[in-house]
Amino acid sequence: MHPIVNQVTPLDSHTGALTLRYIDTLTKPPGSLGQLEALAVTLSEITGECQPSITPPAIIVFAADHGVAEEGVSAFPQEVTAQMVANFAHGGAAINVFARQIGAQVEVVDVGVASHLVMPGITDAKVRAGTANMVLEDAMSRDEALAALQVGCEAVERAVQAGAKCIIVGEMGIANTTASSAMLAALTGKPVAQLVGTGTGINSTQQAHKVAVIERALKARQANAEDPMEVLTKLGGLEIAAMTGAYLAAAANRLPAIVDGFIATVAALTACRLCPAVRGYLIFGHRSEEPGHATALEALDASPLLALGMRLGEGSGAALAFPLLQAAAAMLSEMATFADAGIHDNSAP
Repeated sequence: MHPIVNQVTPLDSHTGALTLRYIDTLTKPPGSLGQLEALAVTLSEITGECQPSITPPAIIVFAADHGVAEEGVSAFPQEVTAQMVANFAHGGAAINVFARQIGAQVEVVDVGVASHLVMPGITDAKVRAGTANMVLEDAMSRDEALAALQVGCEAVERAVQAGAKCIIVGEMGIANTTASSAMLAALTGKPVAQLVGTGTGINSTQQAHKVAVIERALKARQANAEDPMEVLTKLGGLEIAAMTGAYLAAAANRLPAIVDGFIATVAALTACRLCPAVRGYLIFGHRSEEPGHATALEALDASPLLALGMRLGEGSGAALAFPLLQAAAAMLSEMATFADAGIHDNSAP
């Protein structure tokens, strides 16, 4: 077990209760801002502040390749991972656009891209050059999974040192929906066919092939559902391990972590299986179009803030949800109370 697990503390329910009472003194009918009020309470519980500060956000994109790509499970060849990492570094991807919109720094971390990348704007934290093909052998060793987890922890620590108040984690890795689907099937016991979608755009024949490949991997690996590190080691990805570490570190630092789509939610589920207290620090940004995402969200009892029909990854849906956290925090810090405004409060005795 990674030592970061022991650094996660429970939410501050006392501050959350104070915030809830304060919200009811604001100039609006009780409960009229709906989910935004619950979000504000959550931010207070996470940060321990009645007026939580969540700006600036930091975006960390972890990139890695997957040996299972050789089974033909993706619409794109493996070299696209490295090409997209270069695109991130040059600021041209969707996540870069959305990051600029919310004033977030983006760190791109190579935790396991198969090819050798040397370019400015990329953090080299490569544990190994892609995972092994999980149909034929374990995706990685347990030590490698722990090393990738540590990469995620260290990335969050860098963000904290740079002043980040909220963490958004993204990913890039051709065939990572295959690894995530395999992990989710192992962790939940749900049939693979219910979990597998079109990924980056495969057709129905390719989708059936993808299901068969995952079923073969599950049978061959026999990962123990009660041991999340074993599931990660045998079926996962280096970037999924790094994301898991990032969620653990965000919780240890009492920072809200906005969870993106399917792959991010599988990493979040893994983090919560390793350390259940992490769950309280997670805010779910959006509902992905990947069918497995509904299962992953259900396993975490999570209701996402947005549903925009997206299935891109990169942290894009989480970045789009960040302004809702800003609005919840601003409500607490800027909105007048009935007493401030001299308005009669009907709820008063």
